[in-house]
Amino acid sequence: MNDDGTGLLTIGELARATGLTVRTIRYWSDEGVLTPVTRSPGGYRLYDARGVARLELIRTLRELGLGLDDVRQVLAGERTVAQVAATHVAALDAQIRSLKVTRAVLSAVARRDSTARETTLMNRLARLSAAERQRIMTEFVAESLQGLDDVDPEVRERLRATTVDLAADPTPEEVDAWVELAEMLQDPEFRAQMRRAMELNSADGAPGEARGRSLWFAERLVELVAPARGRGITPESPEAEPVLRELFGDAPRTDVLERMTAGFDERVARYRELIALVNRAPAPPHAEDFAWVVAALRARTDS
Repeated sequence: MNDDGTGLLTIGELARATGLTVRTIRYWSDEGVLTPVTRSPGGYRLYDARGVARLELIRTLRELGLGLDDVRQVLAGERTVAQVAATHVAALDAQIRSLKVTRAVLSAVARRDSTARETTLMNRLARLSAAERQRIMTEFVAESLQGLDDVDPEVRERLRATTVDLAADPTPEEVDAWVELAEMLQDPEFRAQMRRAMELNSADGAPGEARGRSLWFAERLVELVAPARGRGITPESPEAEPVLRELFGDAPRTDVLERMTAGFDERVARYRELIALVNRAPAPPHAEDFAWVVAALRARTDS
């Protein structure tokens, strides 16, 4: 306590009372968040008991990460502590999300031993907004379907409903999956392949035809192939031929293979797998059944 009997404290005494440094208290005083009640004859700043309480509040708010402008508004009564805290929580949430993405990207980079160019691309793609990610998908779908009025409506609706919903706290594997998917969606060869698949689907249809013909075929394929695979029938074996005949009749195998590879080859299977990974959804079912059919057709057309 100052020895003039007023009960006021100098900065040094305030520092000893609170455990803060003289330098910190002087800085906050200079910034106008801790105002002295008066000065001593020698020019020293003096603070009363309310100054001690004010100083404790300032320290608490600063330890919680609030800036001096926020502290000043609280002390001036312009905003409540609750209001400032809510704003700060939102900012911290955004920062935490950003840090989680950063950690996931760095983990993916370390695991993949990425080059500088790959690291830059991965970071840029991982930080796209949800709207930007969906725009990439929407453009891909629009190009695939443009002008094809006879595509099975069920297929068209499912394709247009496809989303890419990367989590706010992605794992390194999810970042990897999104980067691979984004590159695939922008790959001219894959875009051409998906466009060809939709053209073939459209050519197989007719105006007014009942919706769901493609899904009916997929269900029929699984019905026939899953039991064959369960019995150990390999795609190359003679026993696979009756399955193919049941599915495709006497249609030329080269034509059938073109349709199957356009819509169900390894790249398309990977595309569907990546979407499931990014969206934290179950893996697409029956991929092995479709792969079996493609392999069986190839075995009969590559010779």
